[in-house]
Amino acid sequence: MFIKLTTESELPSADEAKEFPCGEKTICVANVNGAYSAMDNVCLHRGGPLGQGMIEGGKVVCPWHGWAWDPKTGAADQNPGAKVAVYPLKIENGDVLVEI
Repeated sequence: MFIKLTTESELPSADEAKEFPCGEKTICVANVNGAYSAMDNVCLHRGGPLGQGMIEGGKVVCPWHGWAWDPKTGAADQNPGAKVAVYPLKIENGDVLVEI
């Protein structure tokens, strides 16, 4: 079931990430060259806030220790076995919907 996360106007600019509250979770939305992805906001390394990080080379880079996460697969460059959850995202009538 898709639920409303935010509005299209609140989405991050190109090559930026942003945090959005979603029930008990926080979701990181990344904009890589205009393609949006939604993933868990918590870095599995030490719990850093991914939505406060940078995007480099198409990856979301955690601001705490620099772990790089693929927003499409959730896999970490530093440890391919570590994966954050990735969620389906869609935009309808100006609303951004996520399936948790």
